[in-house]
Amino acid sequence: MATSNPVPVRFTSGDVEILIGDSQDVLPKLVSQSIQSCITSPPYWGLRDYDHEAQIGAEESPEDYVERLVGIFREVRRVLADDGTLWLNVGDGYARNGGTGRSGPNAQVGNTKKLIQKRNCKVPDCWGLKDRDLMGLPWRVAFALQADGWLLRSNITWIKRAPMPESVRNRPSNATEQVFLFSKRPKYFYDNQAIREETGANLRNYWLLGPDPGGTSHPAAYPRELVRRCILLGSRPGDVILDPFSGSGTTGVAAAELNRRAILIELNEDYAVQSRSRIDDGVQRVLGIPAL
Repeated sequence: MATSNPVPVRFTSGDVEILIGDSQDVLPKLVSQSIQSCITSPPYWGLRDYDHEAQIGAEESPEDYVERLVGIFREVRRVLADDGTLWLNVGDGYARNGGTGRSGPNAQVGNTKKLIQKRNCKVPDCWGLKDRDLMGLPWRVAFALQADGWLLRSNITWIKRAPMPESVRNRPSNATEQVFLFSKRPKYFYDNQAIREETGANLRNYWLLGPDPGGTSHPAAYPRELVRRCILLGSRPGDVILDPFSGSGTTGVAAAELNRRAILIELNEDYAVQSRSRIDDGVQRVLGIPAL
């Protein structure tokens, strides 16, 4: 059961702190310009239920979802260092994706609740959307953040080695997602030597990545290698990494392994507890400590 007030859970190993609460409430409590890089993936609109009335993604319309994210990332910009970066993974969705089928992005799978499923049977009354339209949410969020003051520097296509299967017959199955690189100012820290192509060339803006071995109990965890790349490109050892939608704690695991500090914010207390175990295990691997 989630708590309404932020409750810090501190880790001495890896210097990772988890704050349980709503990002909208917790972020204003963080010190301005105290974060070097924010790496995160907010819940996608209308896809899953994270068992909390304040959750992102359960808004009545995708317009409300975009507006809410803009407000949250405005606070992220405040706490970010002047040379800091934001790495944002956002997923897309369809307007009325076929109702209550057993497969597809908006189907009744995992922990999707009937309330969200019922809403997804309606075409949102915005942006001229029509039945079965791809909503283009990643770019709508990106452009809204750009209009709010962020500098949109790159669009990286994450190509999934093992995408979720879809039983669709009238379009290609989805196997990619977007990762946007934003900066606060024109001059920002970016270590282009941290990760190179195998040929030694500058890293390209498409990343072919598979899921982490073993996976997690969280329904929407992104791969650790994705986070690792963002951390190495956008920060130095000892810098502070922020994830305002921590989920399974992947950002914290990667930060601890790479000798960075991290602040994670998670609404669901159960996920925060699971994150603590994952982070401790990751630190033990780095230090060569056998698992108990």
